Amino acid sequence: MPSYTVTIATGNQWFAGTDDYIYITLVGTEQCSERTLLDKALYNDFERGAVDSYDVRVEEDLGDIVLVKIEKRKYWVLDDWYCRYITVKTPSGDYVEFPCFRWLVDDKEVVLRDGRACLPQDDKTSLVKQHRQKELDLRRKTYRWREWQPGFPMSIDAKRHKDLPRDIQFDSEKGVDFILNYSKAIENLCVNQFMHMFQSSWTDFDDFKMIFLRIKNTISEYVMQHWKEDFIFGYQFLNGCNPTVIQKCTKLPDKFPVTHEMVSVSLERELTLEQEIEADNIYIVDYQLLDGITPNSTDPCTLQYLAAPICLLYKNTQNKIMPIAIQLTQTPGEDNPIFLPTDDQYDWLLAKIWVRSADFHHHQTITHLLRTHLMTEVFAIAMYRQLPAVHPVYKLIIPHVRFTIAINTKAREQLICECGIFDKANATGGGGHVQLVQKAMKSLTFRSMCFPDMIKARGVDNKEELPTYFYRDDGYRVWEATKSFVSDVVCIYYTSDEKVQGDEEIQAFVKDVCSFGMQDFDHCEFPKSLKSREELIEYLTVIVFTASAQHAAVNFGQYDWCSWIPNAPSTMRRPPPKQKGLADVNMIIESLPDRGRSSWHLGAVWALSQYQENEKQVKAAMAKFRKQLAEITSSIKTRNEGKKLPYYNMSPDKIPNSVAV
Repeated sequence: MPSYTVTIATGNQWFAGTDDYIYITLVGTEQCSERTLLDKALYNDFERGAVDSYDVRVEEDLGDIVLVKIEKRKYWVLDDWYCRYITVKTPSGDYVEFPCFRWLVDDKEVVLRDGRACLPQDDKTSLVKQHRQKELDLRRKTYRWREWQPGFPMSIDAKRHKDLPRDIQFDSEKGVDFILNYSKAIENLCVNQFMHMFQSSWTDFDDFKMIFLRIKNTISEYVMQHWKEDFIFGYQFLNGCNPTVIQKCTKLPDKFPVTHEMVSVSLERELTLEQEIEADNIYIVDYQLLDGITPNSTDPCTLQYLAAPICLLYKNTQNKIMPIAIQLTQTPGEDNPIFLPTDDQYDWLLAKIWVRSADFHHHQTITHLLRTHLMTEVFAIAMYRQLPAVHPVYKLIIPHVRFTIAINTKAREQLICECGIFDKANATGGGGHVQLVQKAMKSLTFRSMCFPDMIKARGVDNKEELPTYFYRDDGYRVWEATKSFVSDVVCIYYTSDEKVQGDEEIQAFVKDVCSFGMQDFDHCEFPKSLKSREELIEYLTVIVFTASAQHAAVNFGQYDWCSWIPNAPSTMRRPPPKQKGLADVNMIIESLPDRGRSSWHLGAVWALSQYQENEKQVKAAMAKFRKQLAEITSSIKTRNEGKKLPYYNMSPDKIPNSVAV
């Protein structure tokens, strides 16, 4: 009598094991096995982390094993079970692996295919075609689109983390509770002593050091010591938390009437301002998107303010980026002076602080939340709805969207919701952050998600012109390594452009992203179909890069650059100055966040900056990719040696697979 050896691996997560009854049915090309209870006498089956083997005896050979049906039935109390994989050893000695990596909840059955990736047009038998379609039908019922706010990218249809499908919830030990984590961070950083003085101002700049007592961080300490310097101010536009807004200035906008006479003392090449612009030495940062955003008014006892500044930057003869002019609102006029380095030191310092505050809001809401978290969620939902687990693109993407939907749902539940943590500390709380995303969506295009295009569009792609733009240089290398890996995988399964065109699942995936995830906004220019391998490679590179490298670059430096409160104020408590000569230390301190909001801010940037730590051709592509990443890591490490401000946010050894924090 033929016998098949079935091996089942239970997950290592907390509570992954089960006491419920587990049944298996093997489905072959010739026939099916009997439904068999997997049970060992006097032995606890399916314990957490266990790998259990069983013999399944049949009357006749089943043929090639194409499907495995697993059923979980209640023993005494329903007990969730996480199955990692199942392998079947045939009577001839061959092994077939059936990846699962999902939770079986309630009385549930799951039908698994073998782990070999397969395009839909390459499935030949009706049995596997039907299985493929049933999997997608179920997924589309489980993973539904929902509009959280008008004008936003669509999100998952779940109001709370616990409402998510079990398979995409956080593991128990990985669960995130923003309020709990921030409270722990506040306690660990010894700033909880200031919470009872919530609306009390600090007394001077040194007073902020009181919440630095337990901090050991090279960059944050350097920022604390040098934050007033123009060099540090300018350097952050290249390699700080938000290195995505600086652009080359080819012509001064009419709304920013800077003259040569205003800035001549800051220019070092004996050229006029116009000549410096022509020589590609002038750069600009414009926070126009913040114009008209409603400031936080959730606390009637504390007025909060926003500004939409414009900042002119100059590359001096030492290739340092230095600020040379700042206007705090978008409309020029007598009540909107242009602040200069030659002004009184406190006027100039306050103007720079307003720019840093605007940059904080732009970073948090647009660069970080919208362009990494929310966009990765769009790709993830479309993937679950349109690509079965057997699809090679599903296998490629799935590690890079792990926990993204969960972290975003938690954020909507606790962080960016009404009365959430944003409301406690940020001037864009109380709905301003929603307005900001809605405005930013109008300039979010597919091409702006492509790293090289984004760099080139801002005119900052020339390494000779900006030799210390490490975000750009490291990003280029990681992008190319990622694209090379994606290309290797794509070319294994798609032997021609026609194969891409004929893959109805990949076409449905791309269309779902555009028509539902991006709500078919005319301006977004996301493709609705892909016509070539080249287009597919670029599309998948955008997904992988956004979820991994881009998120790492704009997330994990938050504590470095934002923990020193005056360098990244989350709110301002006095309006932007309308004339020069008024600023002094007291005015600046009264403008900066109070003790309570500083504490919430510090806890937030601490928590958000913490790291969470069979197909031979594909394995070869992965090995090649890992080698490229190791070489990039090594070169970045060498470059950073001895630097007071090392840039490591794009170092591959510090880039997680996915947006999970």
